[in-house]
Amino acid sequence: MSFWDHLEELRGTLIRSALVLCVLTVPALVFKNILFRIILYPCSASFPLYRLMPFRAELNLINIDISAQFFTHLKASLCFALVVGMPLVLIELWKFIKPALYPSEKKVLTPAALLSLVLFYLGAAVGYFIVLPVCLQFFLNYSVSDSIQNTISLSSYMSMFFSMVLLIGLTFELPIIILVLNSLGVLTLPTLRKGRKIAFVLVLILAAFITPSDPFSMFVLALPLYLLYEFAILLCSLKRH
Repeated sequence: MSFWDHLEELRGTLIRSALVLCVLTVPALVFKNILFRIILYPCSASFPLYRLMPFRAELNLINIDISAQFFTHLKASLCFALVVGMPLVLIELWKFIKPALYPSEKKVLTPAALLSLVLFYLGAAVGYFIVLPVCLQFFLNYSVSDSIQNTISLSSYMSMFFSMVLLIGLTFELPIIILVLNSLGVLTLPTLRKGRKIAFVLVLILAAFITPSDPFSMFVLALPLYLLYEFAILLCSLKRH
């Protein structure tokens, strides 16, 4: 195929992916109550993790921008479409790049692509059920003075929600990145094993960057991230054999 033929194929792939996202955005726009019941559930006192916390603060959101609720709904609907439609988008991208791969590359990338989806959704679940509520409760209970009350805006909460859920979901792709680098010969198995101490420090730094709240929430995120590093070493060992 010529360059222009490849460009035409890419255009078709992008159009089909965009159509998938547009179609999936519709139910999120229509069923607004269900969508925001899920998004605002961590604000509820009945959230499962809160039963284990000795100190719990109620979160009452306010809106201070006349158009914020409308655009928040649009943004949430698009993010919903992206998360739900990611497998279909990846399938379209896989169809585009598959003809250019050697059999050995297909053997590595096919299971890696499937595993990346599982890890993304697992990371999003960890962010939603563990890291987000821990961070919320820390910031709600933190105050520089008793005379200052925390009143949280809708846009502030949504910003934390998306950063915690989506960013941690992407962070859980660490084993896939390491596996690909190992397949390319950039990172060898002995290097990965010797770099455990360095990896632990880097994981702590990354966790502190994602959850700049308290040591507990940082540890809550750092532990699964380091376990993912060990999981990556296991994957590289299995691939070698």
